[in-house]
Amino acid sequence: MQTKKIDVKEANFEEELVSLVMEDFLNRQEERRHLEQQWFINMNYLYGNQYCEISPSGEVTEEDKYYYWQNRNVYNHISPIIETRISKLARVRPVMSVRASGGEDRDLKTAKIATNIINSTSHRVGLDGIISKATLFSEVFGTGFYKILWNKNKGRVIGELAGEKVREGDVEIEAVSPFEIYPDSIHRDSLQSCKSLIHARAVDVGEIEEIYGVSVEPADINVFKSEKITTGSPYFQTKIISGVVHNTALVIERYEKPSSAFPNGRVITVAGGKLLAVSELPFVNGIDNLRDFPFVKQVCIAQPTSFFGISVIDRLIPLQRAYNAVKNRKHEFLNRLTMGVVTVEDGSIDADELVEEGLSPGKVIVYRQGSRPPQMMSVGSVPIDFTYEEERLTKEFITISGVSEISRNGVIPDNVTSGVALQVLLEQDETRLHSTAESIKRAIKEIAKQILRLFKQFAGALRFMKIAGETQKAEVFYFSSSDLTSDDVVFDTENELSTTPAQKKSAVLELLQTGLLSGENGKLDQSTKSKILEIMGFGSLENANDLTNLHSQRANGENVEINEKIPICEEYDDHEVHVTEHTRFLLSNTVEKIGEQAKQRLIEHLNQHKLMAVKQMGNKSLTNNDSVNSGN
Repeated sequence: MQTKKIDVKEANFEEELVSLVMEDFLNRQEERRHLEQQWFINMNYLYGNQYCEISPSGEVTEEDKYYYWQNRNVYNHISPIIETRISKLARVRPVMSVRASGGEDRDLKTAKIATNIINSTSHRVGLDGIISKATLFSEVFGTGFYKILWNKNKGRVIGELAGEKVREGDVEIEAVSPFEIYPDSIHRDSLQSCKSLIHARAVDVGEIEEIYGVSVEPADINVFKSEKITTGSPYFQTKIISGVVHNTALVIERYEKPSSAFPNGRVITVAGGKLLAVSELPFVNGIDNLRDFPFVKQVCIAQPTSFFGISVIDRLIPLQRAYNAVKNRKHEFLNRLTMGVVTVEDGSIDADELVEEGLSPGKVIVYRQGSRPPQMMSVGSVPIDFTYEEERLTKEFITISGVSEISRNGVIPDNVTSGVALQVLLEQDETRLHSTAESIKRAIKEIAKQILRLFKQFAGALRFMKIAGETQKAEVFYFSSSDLTSDDVVFDTENELSTTPAQKKSAVLELLQTGLLSGENGKLDQSTKSKILEIMGFGSLENANDLTNLHSQRANGENVEINEKIPICEEYDDHEVHVTEHTRFLLSNTVEKIGEQAKQRLIEHLNQHKLMAVKQMGNKSLTNNDSVNSGN
C-alpha cells in the first residue's frame, strides 16, 4: 500500500488561504450585522410578530407589557401592502430582443438567433418564477440577487466517457437571498465597484463531497424558521426565529475580480476549515469578453453609497407600531365603556366575588347596611381623537408605501367621481413603483446578457435549441458560439405597470376597427391573425386549426432528427410542405454545420417526400375525376 506524501509548502499554502478567507468572511459578517438585524425585524413584522425587538445576541425577543390588562393585538397593514406591491411588480416581465451589430443579413440572422436563445432559456429555467422569488427578497429585505452559472451536467446527452454520460451543458439561474452575499464593503454602490465578493451558504456535507471530492465535518448551521403565535390576536401571526439545519457545512466562495496578480480573477472555495477548490473566474460573462462575478443585483429602494437597498417595510414599521397602539388603546376604552369600572366602599361587599363574576344582568348585590352601594364609574365616551388619529395613520400608510386603497382593496374614494381622476390615481400608484420596476428590468437585461455570454463561451461548434409554442410543438434552430456576435439586449415592450392585459385587448380591438392591421386587400394575413389571437389569449386555437403550421413544425423537427437517423415519411404528412421546409433548410447556412453525412440523409429523406408527393397528387386527381364522373 502506497502512502501519498504531503507537500509541506502546499499544505501551508492551503492553510493560509483558508485562514485568509475565514478572517475576511468574519470581518464582513460583523460589518453588516446591523443590516441583518433589520432584515430579521422586517420578516417578523411582515408575518405579524409586531411586538418584538432584537437583543444584543441577535435573537428576537418579545416586548413586555406595561400592565397585564393591556391589549396586544396586531392589525397588520404591512403584509397586504407587500402582497399588492409584489402582485403589481409581477407584471414587469418585458419581452426582450437582441439588436443586430450591423445591417447585413448575417447580422440580422445572428440577432434573431440570440433573441431565440434568450427566450428559450428563460422558458426552460423558469425565469419568471425565479424573478418572483428575487422580487420577494428585494421587497422584504431591500435587495435580491441572481446567480447565473453554466452547469455542465445539464442539457442533452451527447455521448459517454469512462462509462458516464456526457451532457452538452446548460445555463442555471437561481435567486439568492442577501443573507448569503457579502461585499468587500457595504459602502460600495454596485456589484461593478466591488473588488471581491463572498457567497456563503449551508450545503449538505454529502453534496460537498460529491462535487469537490473533499470530506468535511458536519455542523449545525443557523437558519431561520417560522413559529406560529397563539396569542389572542384577530390576525394570524408567525414568529420568525433562529433555527438550525443539521449535517451541513458553511460553503464560502470568495470571488476576486481580475487584477495584475490574477489576470482572470480567482475563486477560493472553503468549507469546514478545508480548502475545497481554487480556480480562476470560470465564466467570460463581463463586458469586452472579461471575466466577472456571476451575480446580478436587484433593489427595492436604492440608497446612495450603500451596496444594499432598503425595503418599504423599514419605513412602515414606525407607522405600524403607532397604528397598533391607537387601535389597542381605542379597544381598551371600549372595554371600559361596556364592562365598566366599579367603585365599592371598603368592606361593604364581597370584593372577591365581584372581581370573579362582575356585574352580570340580573345579579343581586348584597352590601352592608348603612354603606354606599357599588356604582359604575363614569368614563365618558370614546374621544374623537382616536378616530382622527386612526384615519391619519391610514392615509400615511398610502403615502409611505405608494399603494393606495384602489390597488390594495379595490375601494374608490368617495370624493372621486370622474374617470379621469381615477386614472390619475392609478398612474400615481405606478409612478411610486417605477424605480423598483426599473431595477427589475435592469436585472432582467443583465441576466439576458450573461445568458448569451455563457452560450458564446460553452455552446461549441454546433448546438440546437427548441422554442415551445402554444401547441407544445417546438420550433428548432441551430447555432454555434461564433453566431453570437451581439449581446445588445433591448426591450420590445413599454412600461408593463401602466398597461393591463384588458387594456391591451381593448387597444387591439380598436386597431382592428380602424383597419390599421388589415392588408392591401382589406383582410388580415395569417401571421397577423395568429398574433392577434395570441394577444387575446387564444393563440393555441389558431395554431391548432392551422394544419400548414403544424406540418411545418413537424418538418423542422425532422431537420433536427436528421443528425441521428432518417425520419419516417408518414402517409398523413403534407409532403409539399415538408419538401418546402427541407429544401429551405438545405439552402440555408445552417446545413453546413450538420456535416456531410447528415446532409445526405436529409437529401434522401427529401426525395422520399417528393415521391410520395407525386403519389399524393395522383390520388387527389383520381378522386376528383371519380367525383366528376359520378356527378355526370
